[in-house]
Amino acid sequence: MKTFKKITLVALAFTFVISFTSCEATRNANNKQKGAVIGAAGGAVLGAILGNNIGKGGNGEIGAVIGGVVGGSAGVLIGAKMDKQAQQIEQEIPGAQVERVDDGIVVTFDENSGVYFDTAKYNINANSQTTLNKLANVLKEYPDTNVLVVGHTDSVGADEMNMTLSKNRAQAVTNYLVQTKGLSAGRFTTNWYGETAPVADNSTAEGRAKNRRVNLAIVPNEKMKQEAQNEAGE
Repeated sequence: MKTFKKITLVALAFTFVISFTSCEATRNANNKQKGAVIGAAGGAVLGAILGNNIGKGGNGEIGAVIGGVVGGSAGVLIGAKMDKQAQQIEQEIPGAQVERVDDGIVVTFDENSGVYFDTAKYNINANSQTTLNKLANVLKEYPDTNVLVVGHTDSVGADEMNMTLSKNRAQAVTNYLVQTKGLSAGRFTTNWYGETAPVADNSTAEGRAKNRRVNLAIVPNEKMKQEAQNEAGE
């Protein structure tokens, strides 16, 4: 299983910062142990998606999708389920970057990880379809989760063009999973940030390739949270 880089929270209107050291995905957040004590803040998930900058643009309330971290024994139960799902995504899509963050899973696709787009294009090509088909199969096994799809670009080209391109690419991924693979549209929220949230240096070809990415945040829905709280007697 792959190891993961350290994740740092971005400066949002959240109450505190949590850092995770590099380790295997199911140990990264160590939710079976720390789910009871984290408290309520979803900032780490946003940090993993957006990088070190918060950009303009987008079309949805990300916070409403991410929600807060569930604490107590219910958090332990949710953490175990999300650990299992993250592990399965890793096994099915070895090229993807999979991070367990708080109660969620962040999956990053760039040009080196199975979902990519031709220059200035946003159609889902054959190779990307293969990867998304595998992801869809995992999502079908875990119906009690919601999915946030976020598009990004590098800094080449006009700001407005990149904002539109990131929107079209994120929506193309969402549409493929919903319209082609039959996943419920109600599970998905789509957002986009153009070139405003880089995770790498846009002055290098390698950095630009990393910035041309689509992130998916997979988070427990209210049904999973309520069932976990009922099971835990909370």
